[in-house]
Amino acid sequence: MTKVLDKGYIEFIESWGSDERIIEAARMSTNKGFVNWDEDVKLLAYLYNHKHMTPFEMAGMVLEVKAPIMVFREWHRHRTMSYNEMSARYVPLPDEDYVPTLERVMTGANTATTNKQAQSLAELNEQDAMDWLYMLQDVYNHCQIVYEYGLKVGIPKELARLPITVGRYSRMRVSCNLRNWLAFLTLRQDQAAQWEIRVYADEICKLIAEHFPKTEELFSK
Repeated sequence: MTKVLDKGYIEFIESWGSDERIIEAARMSTNKGFVNWDEDVKLLAYLYNHKHMTPFEMAGMVLEVKAPIMVFREWHRHRTMSYNEMSARYVPLPDEDYVPTLERVMTGANTATTNKQAQSLAELNEQDAMDWLYMLQDVYNHCQIVYEYGLKVGIPKELARLPITVGRYSRMRVSCNLRNWLAFLTLRQDQAAQWEIRVYADEICKLIAEHFPKTEELFSK
């Protein structure tokens, strides 16, 4: 399990397939199979560089992820993945909210000039950023009070969760084949992606390097 952000994590659950299985799938038409990496590394590179990607669907990973709901909203746009997320309809969400560091707030404001999606409406100074962080924590605290009160007096859980913000942490299992993990990384490791999801993508890239090292090497090039 690897810690991500202030309270999140990524945990490797299992993988299937391998770099060798990708070669075997590609060679089904010739009935040759995997030979050795001295010869077959060239075929793997050819497949990847010429976008013959279906053999990469013969491998993949299952992960458990704890992240803020705002990260999951971006993550779930990748509809080639399979998800099972913790549901506040059935269990109370733990009182855990994402609080960015002052450095993250200031760095995000300073880099927003190169990212139109992240542009600020005004020039941010450090004191205003600190005040905003204090107010954010106050909002989180109040939302939790309203949430717990609703549960206590019998408001249905599916409605009692309404005060919860997108900063609340949730958990999910996510399964995806290697082809689509690489597509995820292409978008979510890009500098234009929001920093909070980029740090998760960076950790996923490390897991791919561990379990599919030759494929990850091609991707990182």
